[in-house]
Amino acid sequence: MRFGLMYDFRNPEKWHMTEPLFYRAMLDQMVEAENLGFDHVWLTEHHFTEDAYNPASLSMAAAVAAVTEKIRIGTFILLLPFIHPVRAAEDVVLADILSNGRFDLGVGQGYTHNEFNAFKIDRKERGPRLAEGVELIRKLFTERNVTFDGRYTQVENMTLSPRAVQNPHPPIWVGARGPKAIRRAAELDAHLMTTLGPDPAPLYVETLEKLGKDPQDYKIAQLRMVYCAENEDQAWTEIQEHLAHVFGYYETVLREASDVEGDELPMPFNSPEEIRDSVLTEGAVIVGTPEQVSEKVAEFEKNFHCTDFILSSHFAGIDPAKSSRSNELFAKYVMPNFR
Repeated sequence: MRFGLMYDFRNPEKWHMTEPLFYRAMLDQMVEAENLGFDHVWLTEHHFTEDAYNPASLSMAAAVAAVTEKIRIGTFILLLPFIHPVRAAEDVVLADILSNGRFDLGVGQGYTHNEFNAFKIDRKERGPRLAEGVELIRKLFTERNVTFDGRYTQVENMTLSPRAVQNPHPPIWVGARGPKAIRRAAELDAHLMTTLGPDPAPLYVETLEKLGKDPQDYKIAQLRMVYCAENEDQAWTEIQEHLAHVFGYYETVLREASDVEGDELPMPFNSPEEIRDSVLTEGAVIVGTPEQVSEKVAEFEKNFHCTDFILSSHFAGIDPAKSSRSNELFAKYVMPNFR
């Protein structure tokens, strides 16, 4: 497996750092990740959150490209319905040039109601907008004088300039969890990005094969929350409040995205201290000493097809020195067991 780190740049008020200091700390951590031997840095995005979730993953990719030399840089994921596909393609080209061909484009359809409401986009259009956007972006990467008459986007006689470094274009990934989205990723001729839930590989591979494609040519990235410390109690003590913040956000937006009516669903813990034994952490969080984390990653490897294992290890508001130490322990004592 290859290993990457995912960054969302969340900066909650409770643990707020001034933005220039915080962003610099995250970029320094990415440079450190490169030196530790991680294969990828992945950037994610959301819009209009109260904890300042990164809203501009392609801009951040350019910044990462400017301070690194070897590590690949990707989006996990760019919310494609919220950006014009041509502007996305141009920004991807810039990131690919600045990184000298180290960029991967991961896209997704989005899910939170508040984002679609704010952009005044019908949430029911998210799947078709994603598919159309990927089609147009790929045409712009590979063709010249592109004319495209889509449902949501029309262009005439358009040629990207400059062009991407990678030939024929930077790798394209699609984020998916449900069956429909997993099939769409294969139909779009894209690598697959996913998190939690059942292993998507059987359906993804089956769809690729039905389309006459060789599954060996495609990658599957899996995201998990991972944290290492010298002992298990220390690890949980350092992250429990920050995990509670993360799960609180996702509990709200996923409830809304699932169209559950009524009051907010109760969290299955009453305090951050209880999160260690919460059902929320089952399958989502891998925490402990490097030896314990290695055992859990080995168990994960038995149950999930994964070419690229992505760690979310800087939880919202945690001291960057602590997440840096976790990354160091993982790189030195866990990664070598799976290379």
